[in-house]
Amino acid sequence: QAQLVESGGGLVQPGGSLRLSCAGAGSIAGITRMGWYRQAPGKQREFVAAIRMGGSPEYADSVKGRFACSRDRRTGDAVYLQMNNVKPEDTAVYYCKIWTTWGDYWGQGTQVTVGA
Repeated sequence: QAQLVESGGGLVQPGGSLRLSCAGAGSIAGITRMGWYRQAPGKQREFVAAIRMGGSPEYADSVKGRFACSRDRRTGDAVYLQMNNVKPEDTAVYYCKIWTTWGDYWGQGTQVTVGA
């Protein structure tokens, strides 16, 4: 069973930037998409961004224009989320997700807190 490891979370001020990384996808076969979800306290987990193999990224309306999802095209091992101009409502646990032909994989989550 592949293990996805996220990193890069932390405390950031409103308007600041943060870059999340998720490694471990290199051992997974049949990947169709790589991306991110988030879950804020008391809320359901929601889609943030994803990138299809050979395709363009897609984003939730709430982060469009501020976040950028990319992947390591050379190794295929990692997916990234560049978060710019963050807002307090971006505070959540962020999870990477790998979609495959046979099922999905999730990371353990990394906390992002936006505040002064």
